[in-house]
Amino acid sequence: MSEHADKVLHLGLNPSEAATSPYARFFKPEMESLPENVREALATGALAHELLPTVEHAGELQAPGYWPVETGYTLGSDGSARVFVLSPMPGVTPAMWDWWFVWHGSSGQRYKLWHPQAHVDVRWQDGRDDLDYYIGRVSNVVEYVGSVRMNVAIRFVSPSVLGFDEQRLESSGELAVCARVGLAGAPIETGWLVHHIRPVPGGSEMRTRIWLGGANVRPRGMPGAIGAWLGRTASRLQPITVTQVEQLMVHDAHEMGHLAAILPQLYETFKT
Repeated sequence: MSEHADKVLHLGLNPSEAATSPYARFFKPEMESLPENVREALATGALAHELLPTVEHAGELQAPGYWPVETGYTLGSDGSARVFVLSPMPGVTPAMWDWWFVWHGSSGQRYKLWHPQAHVDVRWQDGRDDLDYYIGRVSNVVEYVGSVRMNVAIRFVSPSVLGFDEQRLESSGELAVCARVGLAGAPIETGWLVHHIRPVPGGSEMRTRIWLGGANVRPRGMPGAIGAWLGRTASRLQPITVTQVEQLMVHDAHEMGHLAAILPQLYETFKT
């Protein structure tokens, strides 16, 4: 029987799980403070829309150097939002993250290691826990963003869908984790997500890009003009707020920094 069946979802590990789980020794409930670049972005507030490129420019993350804004957010008049976060990761390799996105998706206890104060559960929509890939699959997660508990569907796509040169990614040792995001159980996708991880001296850095709302919203299976109109209309009726964007930025910064600190040990212990 799957560990997901007939269970009450909860944060953290209960006493029985803490005593028996092979992952318990990696569960660190305390979170580090936010990194300086994120605190500065939150203090600065929303930036001009033009400073944060649209999802159509995602493939340009492969270019050397940095974008004008690596950590910051913006809100659009169409109800959209763009959230960018740069997370340095000493001692971590892109290959570790490639492994993680497969490994964690079949176990809620593994998922909780990523953000012990916000992650509740995860499962693969296809019900398979024995597969060794994530592209082309949907991960259904339960997590808190701020105080709101959400059921999110993450549909992983090939990096080429967003303009990445996959041969260049491989030759340079980089990784681009790309996905369509939406609410689980709802017939609509609300945004795009990219985690671009590239090697740097001493480890790697993750450049997260999240595009939500506006033109990023589409009903599933409706890629044409009608789908675009319906998506834009839905976005205007329920625009993304400053509070939601700031909570998302904090969530991303916390989970990436927290996991990066234990990922080398996890990878070494469980990679086989």
